[in-house]
Amino acid sequence: MKICIHTLGCKVNQYESDVLAECLRKLGHEVSTELEIADVYILNSCAVTNEAERKSRQAISKFYALNPNARVLVCGCASEKDDSQFSALKNVNYVSGVANKMKLIEKLEEDGAEIDPLPTAYENFGLSTSSNTRAYVKIQDGCNNFCSYCIIPYLRGRSRSRDIVSILNEVEGLVSGAVNEDKPYINEIVLTGINLSDFKIDGKSGLITLLKELDKFSVRIRLGSLEQGLISDEFLKEAKSLQNFCPHFHLSMQSGSNTVLKRMNRKYTKREYLKSVKKIRKYFENPAITTDVIVGFLGETNKEFKETLKTIKKAKFASMHIFPYSLRTGTVAEKMLLNGKYSLVAGEIVKKRVKKLEKLNRKLKKRYLLSISGKTFQMLVETVHDGYLVGHTENFVKCYLPADNVELNTLQSVEIVEPYKDGALVKLN
Repeated sequence: MKICIHTLGCKVNQYESDVLAECLRKLGHEVSTELEIADVYILNSCAVTNEAERKSRQAISKFYALNPNARVLVCGCASEKDDSQFSALKNVNYVSGVANKMKLIEKLEEDGAEIDPLPTAYENFGLSTSSNTRAYVKIQDGCNNFCSYCIIPYLRGRSRSRDIVSILNEVEGLVSGAVNEDKPYINEIVLTGINLSDFKIDGKSGLITLLKELDKFSVRIRLGSLEQGLISDEFLKEAKSLQNFCPHFHLSMQSGSNTVLKRMNRKYTKREYLKSVKKIRKYFENPAITTDVIVGFLGETNKEFKETLKTIKKAKFASMHIFPYSLRTGTVAEKMLLNGKYSLVAGEIVKKRVKKLEKLNRKLKKRYLLSISGKTFQMLVETVHDGYLVGHTENFVKCYLPADNVELNTLQSVEIVEPYKDGALVKLN
């Protein structure tokens, strides 16, 4: 059968879709991740914002337009949040949530929509490859933080960690080619999770222990999004000692105002956050520190927004992901709105604030790239585009190398020349 897997949302969703695709290929099915005519469509949905849910529903219409007779199977956070928004749609044969995604394989021959219960244990997906150069490895799922704006803990369940032996076995398979003999050697592993910082071994914080074990493999190790509370002198000292650790820290901030952070139920102040940023720069030379910022959270005043701008400038991020606030049904923030304690920020004001942050983000990106110009990094060559070899350095700078005598999926020593397009122009060192 021809099966199309369409994925929305985070790297965890992408990882789970990759594993599903791999299993289906092993069963003899033709699997595509491009929207094209297929016998079966699998949607891995997202619910992090209203827009993400809208796109998830819209995908069903696209499937129907491509093949009205195709079967459609839906999984992921949007269907966990509200299965009825999918189960009544044309050609939807099965609706799952975030648990038991591998059941989709069993359901290919079945009809009827149903929903699976919220997971309480880690679902081991097995081996996966995400590209010819880089692989995502999921080590954790769920979250216990319950930030007031976030629906994900209610959909993904409580935090749970994958067994370290299972993780090491997967990585060993990836770097040895045992996962897929048709794919070349993997040069970079990206650890992913809903709350990566909460990864535990035998109930205790275990991320550094895992990193030490992974450092034994000859492959770069990159971390996904981290929480401020993970950053300590001990963690950074240990990470600095590792041979293959990538100094790219995506440290979620969300707001730079203490009052907004408190309303969000974030577990730190702006002073504590900036202290963590300073610590990272103490241990690592030229680290890329990136972040997420939510604009227009409930009741955000002009004063609070200006505080966020000030905090961002102090942090000197390499880049930011900027999101206008999206109210999620079932969150604490919704209750705060309904009881009249706080109100939504006007849409036009949010748009203006987003534009200000986007302008600042462009300046920060350029400043960071200029600060590392003339310095040497290791570029993982990933693809060719418009006459350039394109890849990323260990600190996740996107590189454009004007050369044609370099093989793909190799690490090359390059010098940063200048900012270029959405990254930097580099030359072989």
